[in-house]
Amino acid sequence: MALVLYDLDNTLLSGDSERAWCEFLINIGVLEGDCVRLENQRLYNAYLDGTLDIYESIEFQLKPLVEYSPDKLRRWQEEFMTSRVEPMVTAAAVALVERHRAAGDELAIVTASNSFVSWPIAQRFCISTLLATELEQVGDCYTGRVLGTPTFREGKVIRLLEWLQETGHTPEGSYFYSDSHNDLPLLRWVDNPVAVDPDPVLRAFAEAMNWPILYLHSATGPVSSESHSLLV
Repeated sequence: MALVLYDLDNTLLSGDSERAWCEFLINIGVLEGDCVRLENQRLYNAYLDGTLDIYESIEFQLKPLVEYSPDKLRRWQEEFMTSRVEPMVTAAAVALVERHRAAGDELAIVTASNSFVSWPIAQRFCISTLLATELEQVGDCYTGRVLGTPTFREGKVIRLLEWLQETGHTPEGSYFYSDSHNDLPLLRWVDNPVAVDPDPVLRAFAEAMNWPILYLHSATGPVSSESHSLLV
């Protein structure tokens, strides 16, 4: 039995969940359009470039969670899952999860996305262990503060080590699937790193290190023998 870790955005999903959540709130009239959309894109571009200030991103994402009631948030969350997330769930990603589940592996999602957005997505994949950016709540209301270390870049390794200590799981034979060069700290830490539809920086690194490259979402992406073996 191996420990199998998955990044979420652009890895298990064929898109970015926090970015999609912001667009969803704009489209239903909760957030004002042009300025918020530009800021959402600016932060996403910074993530792609490797220059993102994670706390700035968290502050941006937390504003609607702090301002609206838990009942409204839950209703919007359900609609978001149906209208935005479900179309980003591909058969190939589900097959990858189910292959490891059938092997008896321990599954976990490790994502920089906040727990409000990512938790129902983890449930959609029937993965009970989620290491996400945790948000403080008092009762059912969000305070606007983060709990512990955000699961971003080196923070993913820190949070995983904390989880391993708490649970007693072993990392021997571990896998991590990710699309992003931001995840290189954890990719280099596990025994079996796998690049999934990788960005250009990660693709170059994976090729230099002879890591498997798996295409789950790219219609025109090459499928190597290593990619095929990971899905069958």
